[in-house]
Amino acid sequence: MAAPSSKLKKIPGTLEKTASHQQKILRLNGLAAIESCTRTEGASGTLFLEDHMLLFVLEGVYTVRFGTEVHTVRKHHMVLIHKSVAIQYEKSGEPNSDYTLNYMMFFLKDDVIREFIQLADAPSDSAADGTATISVHPIDDRLFSYLESLQPYFHEPERVKDGLVKVKLLELLFGIAERNAGFRFELSQAKRQARRSIADVVETNLANPVSVDDLAYLSGRSLSAFKRDFKAIYNTSPLQWIRNARLDRAKDLLAHSSLSVTEACFRTGFENVSHFSKAFKLKFGFPPSALKQPPHP
Repeated sequence: MAAPSSKLKKIPGTLEKTASHQQKILRLNGLAAIESCTRTEGASGTLFLEDHMLLFVLEGVYTVRFGTEVHTVRKHHMVLIHKSVAIQYEKSGEPNSDYTLNYMMFFLKDDVIREFIQLADAPSDSAADGTATISVHPIDDRLFSYLESLQPYFHEPERVKDGLVKVKLLELLFGIAERNAGFRFELSQAKRQARRSIADVVETNLANPVSVDDLAYLSGRSLSAFKRDFKAIYNTSPLQWIRNARLDRAKDLLAHSSLSVTEACFRTGFENVSHFSKAFKLKFGFPPSALKQPPHP
């Protein structure tokens, strides 16, 4: 997988603000759906999901990494990702289709999921715990045709009347649930905001450019509760521990790989090379560039 970009995008908000001519967006009453069609042999980055995301691949490949998990989503497949997580992605088109990548993203807020669960009579929250954060499922030709029928709405968003996006989204969810017995249960679990292990959250996102605020949110805690629980485990503040852990990782990468200072900076969660170099020198007593200089004869 290509190295992820250093800038973390919070979606759907960031994508809505920075959409290019290759992306079409439907927005209504807090709901968002995005269609993207482009040609690429490989583009990567990091996303922080503010809402639950349902992504359908119509052409090409969309790869998702979450910690040690790797999920590859191809044509005629969909992926459901719960909110409040940071993921890395890689987008690529198939060589035999001129590297075309075409997909649709639907962002599901808790109130939409709640309404669907009530209408669909889905299992109760208390039925079970431990549902996967990311799940990939196949989609059949009938559902694929339904997705294609939605494309005109993206091309003429000004003609979409009030409430239609929500109706179409609920219709889509029912179409999936009709073909996938476990989908309703997954959605019933998706709306839960359970606390996660601080160690798991921090270690999973150590290389991602996320803030302490983001980590608190990912863990299901308030900022003050996150800092208190973190100090009880690590006996220091989150900011200091994370900075030191990232610098230790950067030093190891610079000493034992061909990565440049800039690449090591972004690979370890820093977003500014100058800030990274100053912090590195303060901790180790020499600049990161010293590890890339050839030894004296």
